[in-house]
Amino acid sequence: MTRASSELDQMGSLRRSHTCGAVSTADVGSEVIVVGWVQRRRDHGGVIFIDLRDHQGLVQVVFRPEESAESHERAGEIRSEYVILARGIVQRRTPDTVNPKMATGEIEVVAQEVRLLNRATPPPFPMEDNPDVDESTRMRYRIHDLRRAPLQRNLRIRHELYQAARRILCGRDFLEIETPMLAKSTPEGARDFLVPSRLQPGEFYALPQSPQLMKQLLMVAGFDRYFQIVRCFRDEDQRADRQLEFTQIDLEMSFVGVEDVLDVLEELTVGVFAEVIGVEIQRPFARISYADAMARFGSDRPDTRIQLELVDLSEAFRESGFRAFRAVVDAGGIVKCLPIHDAQELGRGAVDRLEKFVKKELGAKGLAWIRVGEDGSWQSPIVKFFSDAERAAITQQTDARPGSLLFFQADQADRANGVLSRLRTDLGRQLGRVDDRPWDVLFVVDFPVFQREEDGGLTYVHQPFVAPVEEDIPLLATEPEKVRGTHYDVVVNGVELGSGSLRNHSSDVQRRILEVMGYSKEEAESRFGFLFNALDAGAPPHGGFAFGLDRWVMVLANVDNLRDVIAFPKTQRGQDLLMDAPTVVEPEQLEELQLRLAPPSKRGG
Repeated sequence: MTRASSELDQMGSLRRSHTCGAVSTADVGSEVIVVGWVQRRRDHGGVIFIDLRDHQGLVQVVFRPEESAESHERAGEIRSEYVILARGIVQRRTPDTVNPKMATGEIEVVAQEVRLLNRATPPPFPMEDNPDVDESTRMRYRIHDLRRAPLQRNLRIRHELYQAARRILCGRDFLEIETPMLAKSTPEGARDFLVPSRLQPGEFYALPQSPQLMKQLLMVAGFDRYFQIVRCFRDEDQRADRQLEFTQIDLEMSFVGVEDVLDVLEELTVGVFAEVIGVEIQRPFARISYADAMARFGSDRPDTRIQLELVDLSEAFRESGFRAFRAVVDAGGIVKCLPIHDAQELGRGAVDRLEKFVKKELGAKGLAWIRVGEDGSWQSPIVKFFSDAERAAITQQTDARPGSLLFFQADQADRANGVLSRLRTDLGRQLGRVDDRPWDVLFVVDFPVFQREEDGGLTYVHQPFVAPVEEDIPLLATEPEKVRGTHYDVVVNGVELGSGSLRNHSSDVQRRILEVMGYSKEEAESRFGFLFNALDAGAPPHGGFAFGLDRWVMVLANVDNLRDVIAFPKTQRGQDLLMDAPTVVEPEQLEELQLRLAPPSKRGG
């Protein structure tokens, strides 16, 4: 029998010899010292069992009065989440007590000594892998939540992603450079978080939505290859995959074209998957154009493993007598269909529930449908409005046949595609219409630079610094909606991991893009004069990308909630329940900043 080191350290405590999850059959007969939190305590007829937990896992510690009466007595006072040290001998469990669900389930530590390092208030919920508790409680008691194995695993994956990305990019001669947190407010797609300046009263910094302009300036400054793992801030509504503050793996390169950037993105993506979760992703990645993705899947981040596709029937109803569809086409909208064949398991009750879902949750006006009976008959309230030519067109384009169920949306393109894309994903998974590929990794390319807003004006699809395809630059003056951008996205299993593009390195082209978006010369100069000056100083052709690190961890950890991969997240309302933020501040602080709060606006009345 070997003996663990029991020399006293400077604090007068026994030193840990093993983490809980590292004790193994190789240690049988040896003395070990383990420390951690009490996961659970059980008293079986005088023998006390404690599952002790640390960041590496669990180990069972057994307290028998015949081994150590003092330790057994102390163990009787120990409760859940107490912090203890236990010294004892590792022994094999008897065959009937082996726990195959525990990595250390073949052994246990027979305690000879126990020390109480700290007591604990009772935990607010069971410290299990999947406690039956609402998320707000988990976030209010985040310290307890973070002790659970799934979150420990998720944050370890996050750490490993950081390290792998740094190794890979440094191996490609990228230089890690920090950019400011206090910057100038610029339009990048969401509201800025503003920070008042005490030294310049009445003026404000903005927290960066991304380091976009700063990294472009670094390229102009001659640094050639930059990256940064950076915090970003956007004051926008929360979702399961979105937070007010988030992290990007940001990179930029000089003297490159689209293919050069995509090559780096492939290497980084493949390397991270291999290093972090041991998965080999095949190169080259599949590619799909934005137009093709929207036409077939209704989304620019499709999961192509789902074996359902959308069909555009707008032309079939351009001269239709069915006014509900024709009016939409006349107004510039689309009629889109999601055909599902062999859909017998989707009965009328399921269709009714889907209609309620798209109205309440997705904001749709309704959900038109047609069921093709086994005898070939069409069953639907809208069938009576269709001409023979329209029925023939629907049959031909959707391959409708007995057992088919067709769902329709007639609306503006973004809304129609959004509803049917969600149904495609949900029903594809529900009905098992998914191929057996574990990973669907692709580039989405050939995005347009501009899109039309509801008020008729033009805005950018991604951000205003995307360089157009060179041959399309003349169209800026004549048909800006046809201008293609050098934009590209990385999508994995239907999750957009990030976006990038080549940038405008000509101030003339950048000015023309801002002009198309409605900026006057004076406004453009006021907002972006520093950028124009930099571009005029000799800007190289450059391009880059930003991975959403939080979303990437979600994919690697196979979870569907961003808050489960962030140590201290915000709620859907942007609140930190642990720290009780945001909160009011002292009047003296506002006075120092020369700020005065307006009274809350009255609602109603």
